[in-house]
Amino acid sequence: MVLACSTRPGALAPAVADWFVRAAAPHAQTLDVELVPVSLADLDLPFLDEPEHPASGVYRQPHSLAWSALVDGVDGFVFVTPEYNYGMPAVLKNALDYLGREWAWKPVGFVSYGHTSAGTRSVQHAKQVVSALRLVPTGATVSLRIGDAIAEGQVRQDERLDGLAARLLGEVVRLGHALRPMREPLDAATQAGPVAGSHVRRLTPADAADAIVLQRCCWVDEALANQTLDIPALHEGLDDVRHWLGQWTALGLWRDGKLLGMIRARREGDAWNIGRLAVAPHMRGTGVGRWLLKLVEGKAEPACARATLETGARSAQNIGLYLSEGFEHIAGMEGGDVVHLAKPLREKAAQAGIPAEH
Repeated sequence: MVLACSTRPGALAPAVADWFVRAAAPHAQTLDVELVPVSLADLDLPFLDEPEHPASGVYRQPHSLAWSALVDGVDGFVFVTPEYNYGMPAVLKNALDYLGREWAWKPVGFVSYGHTSAGTRSVQHAKQVVSALRLVPTGATVSLRIGDAIAEGQVRQDERLDGLAARLLGEVVRLGHALRPMREPLDAATQAGPVAGSHVRRLTPADAADAIVLQRCCWVDEALANQTLDIPALHEGLDDVRHWLGQWTALGLWRDGKLLGMIRARREGDAWNIGRLAVAPHMRGTGVGRWLLKLVEGKAEPACARATLETGARSAQNIGLYLSEGFEHIAGMEGGDVVHLAKPLREKAAQAGIPAEH
């Protein structure tokens, strides 16, 4: 989010924000980043009028809910701010005070403008406040002296300034990636994992690099046990993994930015087909695999009457795990290099005539 932080009629903030978006756009494309311009003047936030503390996350006013959704939906910020009387604008302080969790562990860079100090005192003031909200300010800033950098209400064409904008964006993006493990557990879409400090969330195609590393290190053991390299997980490239991450319900267990385990499943007829159960070698024997297996079984679609999976015929440890979790060999599919296993889902509910829950 590139946030223009002034609501004063005729303020330069919108023009400076527009310049930043244009100047940083080529670098944003290289970094695969979308720049979203937002103006506090357009939001028209009143002075904080929520009865609950912002830390509660309970909002009643439509403008609060809209502001929360905007901030929650981005990974980092560039604040474009003037300096008013040695400090940041009151409207910026007010906008910051509205929210709590939505700001946490996201990077923020500053583009300031002003006369004598080029707005730098506004930035120093704002950094005290954003740090209390667990926003993490960048070291890089862009400071524009109005008399030198602004002409006829627009930022002058200057390759040096454009370079500073690109540098600032680059630092915001790098810091955003580094902070991702800190903010992910705060997301309502995640849940606590079985290991202290871990969390589980849905994997997306953006996680392909982590997934491919995990599955290759895990399926080497399968190749050795089954004396074959004819295992798809060992030969897939990034595009292959991105593709199936977009097609399957894939869950990943994370801690401190590292993928500790994963599993995937999807409906095939009346079966919930499970696969790619992988646990990082140093986490084996901790119950992570069993926990992931139960978790993904619980995600089965209502129409699925059974869970199915397969593994190498010589993968004794895998087979032992699945048998202990109620899976049985599928009749008529014994023998060969692969074993096929299945177990009923929601058996008690079906017997009692209770509709399956989604």
